[in-house]
Amino acid sequence: MIGLLDLFDGGAHCWTVEQMHERFGYTRSTLYRYLKVLSDAELLTSLPEAGYVLGPRIVEMDYEIRRHDPLIVASAPVMAELVSEIPGIALLCRRYRDKVLCVHQAANPEVVIQSTYERGKPLPLFSGAASRIILAYLPPHHLQRLYEKHTREFAAGKLGATLSEVRATLKDMRQRGWHSTAGQVTPGITGVAAPIFDGAKNILGSLSLSIPDRNIDPSRLSMISDRVSFCARIISQAMTGGRPR
Repeated sequence: MIGLLDLFDGGAHCWTVEQMHERFGYTRSTLYRYLKVLSDAELLTSLPEAGYVLGPRIVEMDYEIRRHDPLIVASAPVMAELVSEIPGIALLCRRYRDKVLCVHQAANPEVVIQSTYERGKPLPLFSGAASRIILAYLPPHHLQRLYEKHTREFAAGKLGATLSEVRATLKDMRQRGWHSTAGQVTPGITGVAAPIFDGAKNILGSLSLSIPDRNIDPSRLSMISDRVSFCARIISQAMTGGRPR
């Protein structure tokens, strides 16, 4: 039943009963029962002559996430301070299945750039600094599964042509503690990202800063990476109940 909600994940945003029946092959009685439960919970809404769309409960839940999610609550003030010091767009991302999802965004009001990576928009783990720094800290068995499933994507992202090469590339990222990419998500924009961990030292997400390529030179990149890494450590410590240092 919950799998019906995956129909609205990045594809069509309105589905008729006939389309759902063709996609899943459920009996009609089962399909109608599932749709009734989801509609009663207002996770789906039926529109005459159109079909089913996501319901208002989704919006309500999103509001609660923005107000009360511990990661967002801990990150929001840190991100606001970061973009006040370094004009750009700060992104808070977390792993979602085999993707990375932006869950919060903060921008300097004077910034003139526009990122194509918005809150709620998923990206693959292979593209952009915010995604790749999370990839660097995944458990070995998870990385191997991903590589076997997405070998071409790893190579296209210049992460390595073999699993050994990928592991070496990701090891370099971990040793540096941050990662940057230029133009991978939005042309003309450089992203600098650092990892965020939970209390068990598992990778939870990433903090990144998007800035125009024209404002980057080696010394400035070093300064920005230090600042982004420091802010990410503050968030990680907040997630464990520790005091920032």
